Amino acid sequence: MKKGYLYIAFATFLFSTMEIALKSIAGQFHPIQLTLIRFFIGGIFLLPFALSTLKKKQVSIDKQSMIYFALLGLMGVVISMTFYQLAVENAKASVVAVLFSSNPIFVMLFAYFILHEVIYKRNLISLFLELLGILVIINPLNTEISAAGISFTLLATVTFSLYGVFGKKKCQQYGGVVVTCFSFILGSFEMFLFVMLSHIKTISLSLSSIGLSVFSEIPLLSGYTADNFFIVLYIAIGVTGGGYAFYFLAMEATSANTASLTFFFKPVLAPILAAIFLHEIIPVSMIIGILLILIGSMVSLYPNLIVSKNISSQNNQEE
Repeated sequence: MKKGYLYIAFATFLFSTMEIALKSIAGQFHPIQLTLIRFFIGGIFLLPFALSTLKKKQVSIDKQSMIYFALLGLMGVVISMTFYQLAVENAKASVVAVLFSSNPIFVMLFAYFILHEVIYKRNLISLFLELLGILVIINPLNTEISAAGISFTLLATVTFSLYGVFGKKKCQQYGGVVVTCFSFILGSFEMFLFVMLSHIKTISLSLSSIGLSVFSEIPLLSGYTADNFFIVLYIAIGVTGGGYAFYFLAMEATSANTASLTFFFKPVLAPILAAIFLHEIIPVSMIIGILLILIGSMVSLYPNLIVSKNISSQNNQEE
């Protein structure tokens, strides 16, 4: 269990640096182009570790599992990230952020129905406090929200939650790194096909005619310079590859509900890192929101910490 919390900490840190890294290369890449490259490089980076895991477990990926990974990639990389981009195009980023950060609520529900994980009263209290904290930090009430923006954000959130829950079903068999690696690689290939289709004139004109020009003629190789190359590598290898690997490893070591706390810790750590590296001011409302999130997280984690401590004490006594 202690190892699981360490994985959550690593995943949270890496995910929390995403916006800082992206802000430094803002406007230099097409969003879909950057999504494709970061998931592909992230998956390739994890490939040696995934193969090593398979060797240690003495298992191989059968055809059925490969199809499963392809569907995971379709759900988590192609569909979820595409809906996320549509959401950003139709709503303010703050609104998208607060709604997407609520994905642990969907994880909890899907984990209950699909993985048969138990929902405790403390989970509900924790989710309420953490969501309230995010609302205080983002303050979306001062923003006009379009119906399209809400719809796309919820679709992105639901599909990402399903990606995490269905991903855990294979974590027990292959391990979190294997699931992350192959779903990323296959998902990026599927997105590559999507990019290629966007250059077909008929499809390109059709997308532009219905207001989806952002998905028309998506560039693939433009925008790279000596200045942004290593930042792209960090986003792909560190944030995407490492972050998601630790997220699935946390699921493997704890539960889908506990691992999803990563997305509640992120709004706490991200503004602190932004204040350090970007010199952004942390307002009082953000401090209040951070405290609510921390309290909510402790409500959920405290019982497990006590159990883990007791087990550790018993093991030490037996030794």
